[in-house]
Amino acid sequence: MYPEPAHHRPAERAVTAYQPTPIPLPVVVQPAPVVPVQPGTVPAVASIVLPDGRVVTGYAIDHPQPSPVVAKPAVSRTAVNVALGGVGFLAVCGGLLLLTSFIAALTAFIGQLIILAAVIFGGWIAVQVLGTSSHRGGTTVNIRRAVFKRNHFHS
Repeated sequence: MYPEPAHHRPAERAVTAYQPTPIPLPVVVQPAPVVPVQPGTVPAVASIVLPDGRVVTGYAIDHPQPSPVVAKPAVSRTAVNVALGGVGFLAVCGGLLLLTSFIAALTAFIGQLIILAAVIFGGWIAVQVLGTSSHRGGTTVNIRRAVFKRNHFHS
């Protein structure tokens, strides 16, 4: 890969040979014989015979009982709070949507009332202006030829 250095010749290098270490064959472990025990009872002292013939005796260990854990609710409190917050938010949004719809409908209704009033009032004005001028209503006065004598009016 890299060129050889110029001051060393290939014959001068030290050669190290590594010999593989043999792996020993696995030791076959025979199962320990089962010590007969009365069903449902645990002896105070237990003995085990190892495969090489040795006997190990010891006391039986009682399994520690876990401390009673307070039962957790099926749903966490955080999930309940988030759900209630979502329901409240949806209620507010729904109320705002109804409020804006109500305001829009009220605005349209008022606009229609204004247009209706303008049409009716405009029609009344048009009838007054463009109506027939021969009869205007009121009292009719017939003027006859009057005679003035000595500053008195005689009809």
